[in-house]
Amino acid sequence: MSSAWLDTFRGRGEETAIFENETSLSYSGLAGLITATAEDMSRQGIQSQSIVVLNADFSCNGIAALFALIHLRAIIIPVVNMTSSTRDTVRLECGAEFLCRYAPGLIVERLGETSAPPPLYGALKQRNASGLVLLSSGSTGKPKAILHDLDHLVDARMGKSGKRRLMIILFLLFDHIGGINTLLNSLFSGGAAIVVPERTPEAICRLIARHGANVLPASPTFLNLLLMGRFHEQSDLSSLRLITYGTEPMPEELLRRLREAFPRVKLLQTFGTSETGIASTASKSSSSTSFKIEGGDVAYRIVDGELQLKSTTQFLGYLNHQADSLTADGWFRSGDLAEDSGDGYIRILGRAKEIINVGGEKVLPVEVESALLQSPKIADCLVYGERNAITGQIVCADIVPRETISKADLRQHLFEFLSGRVERFKIPSRINIVEEVARSDRFKRRRISQ
Repeated sequence: MSSAWLDTFRGRGEETAIFENETSLSYSGLAGLITATAEDMSRQGIQSQSIVVLNADFSCNGIAALFALIHLRAIIIPVVNMTSSTRDTVRLECGAEFLCRYAPGLIVERLGETSAPPPLYGALKQRNASGLVLLSSGSTGKPKAILHDLDHLVDARMGKSGKRRLMIILFLLFDHIGGINTLLNSLFSGGAAIVVPERTPEAICRLIARHGANVLPASPTFLNLLLMGRFHEQSDLSSLRLITYGTEPMPEELLRRLREAFPRVKLLQTFGTSETGIASTASKSSSSTSFKIEGGDVAYRIVDGELQLKSTTQFLGYLNHQADSLTADGWFRSGDLAEDSGDGYIRILGRAKEIINVGGEKVLPVEVESALLQSPKIADCLVYGERNAITGQIVCADIVPRETISKADLRQHLFEFLSGRVERFKIPSRINIVEEVARSDRFKRRRISQ
């Protein structure tokens, strides 16, 4: 792949490409930094098809390093938080040869003895193509190493300039498919990417106000935290035109609250997986969690209630795991439960693994959470299942109350409030009063049913 995008960056001259803290970097400056970084990496032994861990987060240097590795046609493993377990995974299961990080200048470290490169890299090496390895969060065990043809991901985003120059917040993580997608969309469309030094609602709102940001990609969990703290009322967010949400199901009640808080902002459901990439979507409306998958790059079908996908940017396979999530005819089983309204729109109901089975009756946590959020006494909640000797499982809820309340009074309130709103077996049998619900570093609800 020729780095045509590098010439495009140079051609945009002094237009701002990246805002970071109090500084900015132009497109021509970014092109120069990419070139200099690639030369530095090359001098230190990185070449075409080198397998390189990039231990970084979004920053001018981190972004330049990513594009430098693409320019060199390396196979890139982005990692934000390098743990000993992650280091073992990339060395022994991904065949990583180099580790790049900033402290504060570029440091290139040879990883020493590693495993032989997995055979799956062969398709990339035959075409001298750059690759991308994404590590799953590992919430259900060892992280899966997901291999992509990075040329395909780049080509899918090239040339898709928008009608206007957008200022986009880089909220999603550097080693997440959504974060990579946001970065490529921003720079290839000629927009400006805004680096987030601190992923808190208060800090994000300040950044939107300071830079006049137009687009905020986020998760429902993060958006609820923003509303709970009323941070949107403490900064001037009048520049905001679009909030995209994904990574987890959106409760209907939370979407209603967001619509009320941001009446002039379009709310868009996004959808994608680490295995198939991010689809182009269109919500039925800002008040609806139903959306269409558009553009032709991603096809879908619903089989036995589960959403299955096939895309032009589909992963090449797992480096350290059996590809048992693929059907015999090549469709990716997403694990998401979905329903088709019959008019081309679909709605995500939740994860199949999170269904609570109460004596044979199925309970979707997000449905109960949406009902709970309608209560004036509840600011946030997390619903999950626990084992029970009689019914198999019971419904449990961690509750963040809006004001001080005893557990007994809250239990009584929930029973009265939910009666008539949900079936009796969906009403939580056990509740816990908490200061905040469990969430991951990617601002997704950490919900593990037992």
